[in-house]
Amino acid sequence: GRNLGAIISQYCNRTARLRRRSSRPPLQQLCRTARPSLRQYDLETDPTRATLEDKRRLLVKELLSLSPSQCSHMLLTMPLSLAEKRILRAPVQAPAPLLSSFSFPQGCRGLWYKLLSLLRTAQPWHYALKQIGGRFGSSVLSYFLFLKMLLMFNFFSFLILLAFVVVLQAVYPPASVSPQPFTGLELLTGTGYFTHSLLYYGYYSNVTLNDPCTSSPKGSVCPLAAPLLPYNLPLAYLSSVGVSFLVTCILLVYSVFRSFRESVGSSTGDLTIKVFCAWDFKVTQKRSVKLQCENICTRFKELLVEQRSRSRSRSRCQRLGHCIVMLLAWVLALGSVLGCVLAVHCLSEHMHTQQAQGSGRWQQEAILLVLPLVVSLLNALMPRLFNLLAMWEKQDSPVTQVYVAIIRNFILKMTVLMLLGSQWLRRNVTCSTEECWETCVGQDLYRFMVMDFLFTLLDMLFGELIWRLILEKKLKTKQRPEFDIARNALELIYGQTLTWLGILFAPLLPAVQMLKLLLLFYIKKASLMWNCQSPSKPWQVSHMSTMFITLLCFPSFLGAAAFLSYTIWSVQPSETCGPFRGLETIYKSGKRWVLVLEKSNPNITWFAWVYQHLLENTCLLFFMSMALM
Repeated sequence: GRNLGAIISQYCNRTARLRRRSSRPPLQQLCRTARPSLRQYDLETDPTRATLEDKRRLLVKELLSLSPSQCSHMLLTMPLSLAEKRILRAPVQAPAPLLSSFSFPQGCRGLWYKLLSLLRTAQPWHYALKQIGGRFGSSVLSYFLFLKMLLMFNFFSFLILLAFVVVLQAVYPPASVSPQPFTGLELLTGTGYFTHSLLYYGYYSNVTLNDPCTSSPKGSVCPLAAPLLPYNLPLAYLSSVGVSFLVTCILLVYSVFRSFRESVGSSTGDLTIKVFCAWDFKVTQKRSVKLQCENICTRFKELLVEQRSRSRSRSRCQRLGHCIVMLLAWVLALGSVLGCVLAVHCLSEHMHTQQAQGSGRWQQEAILLVLPLVVSLLNALMPRLFNLLAMWEKQDSPVTQVYVAIIRNFILKMTVLMLLGSQWLRRNVTCSTEECWETCVGQDLYRFMVMDFLFTLLDMLFGELIWRLILEKKLKTKQRPEFDIARNALELIYGQTLTWLGILFAPLLPAVQMLKLLLLFYIKKASLMWNCQSPSKPWQVSHMSTMFITLLCFPSFLGAAAFLSYTIWSVQPSETCGPFRGLETIYKSGKRWVLVLEKSNPNITWFAWVYQHLLENTCLLFFMSMALM
């Protein structure tokens, strides 16, 4: 073999040639007399004359002349021991003197890398997410990353509403209303002390700050030149809601495209990819490693079963029987969804009648909680029925079984929300005559969010903690309850849909959702660490994440946007309260503000033309909506 000196000499010559190749001009641009001689490429005419230390020093000098990437690649390819590479790397990576000509760019580059590393470390829940991924793998980690993404959406919405609406309304409060005493029950019902507060629509006023126009018996009088532009709180309220939805839409579309890009290359049926890429390197705990080995073995068995089932030809009677079973399962699933919707509708009508008859205060508070309680109970129990139907169907692929369960649960949740939304728009809410119907809708949505959170806690208590104790103490088994990623992710989508539906009626509802998500993260993490194990089903993380983000974007977000758009364009607001009192629709506030702005400052009459021909153009709005969808 070659000795150390020969290797260092060889790589010294190689680095010199690489440096000359990157620094010299093309050979065609030089005249014949100016072309370098081939003798200049040999740095050592007599290798025996140079000692090993001289060769090492010369190699370090040549490495310093290369770029950092070329230097790292050269050190990586050298057939030297790790100790010798450390000796060569030490002077190369040593900090340069402050007065050196290379100190400033190298220092900036090092500072940039350190800043990126610091920002990555300073991300919320950085260590907690690494801990979850190391113990339970990427599939469970995807749920917490999805929760983190929802927290970011609500943070941006809350920041916009806080800066442009909530703070100004708190600085310029409306006429004081006799506050009700705080009893603690408001945390469940959202009424009482919270009714006349910044939480709900009815508290906000329709004033204009810095209004140069003065009222007179002949009408409003505006000076020709106003020193400051007026700040219209109703328009700021509407614009903040619109901007928050626009920002959320941009972030959602970006997340959907990024998720699709990551999942495009992942194959579901390629055996080679499953063999070489199935291992989750985030897993570090011994128990989770053993469980992952079992999951991979189960995945291979299921893959073989799928291939055998595809290659195995069924008779017509067997195919017909399987189709009949699937058809009956879907009929039962959709029939149960229809029954739940009818039950919610009848219960809502009955509760509205009971509220209109009047009763004691505590009975009124209890009536307000009945409908959210029943809806949350249905959302908690119906997935169990769908799982039984999936077991009866006996799907060929377990992945198909998971997708079918997700679709059925999502149909149930969205159908119930569509029914409730139609009732809210018909003002079929339990609301007293002196309150805004918008405030009552916001209170309903607040109660649904609180009840959904409480049922999530109950599910963790009975479905995870108590079930783990039964398995360990009574059944004497080491098996633990599995963390149901699909059901938990659908609960997050349901809660976020409630937030988007209520952002117009309760501007601080994103703050309530942020608090709920923060509590959910720490409670779910603690329950996961103590009570659960990784799911045994073959989860394809990129595909499932893409599906969850797609469901969040298209049915959930676009449905909430359509609901609020119809409310803004077609529904008459309350006449005695709220920022849009006295208007035919909420959309008319923009036209009124444009007229006031045109009177106060004639120099910007072009803005009225832009508003009339762009924002009031039905065809343009239609094409913009189609492009957005």
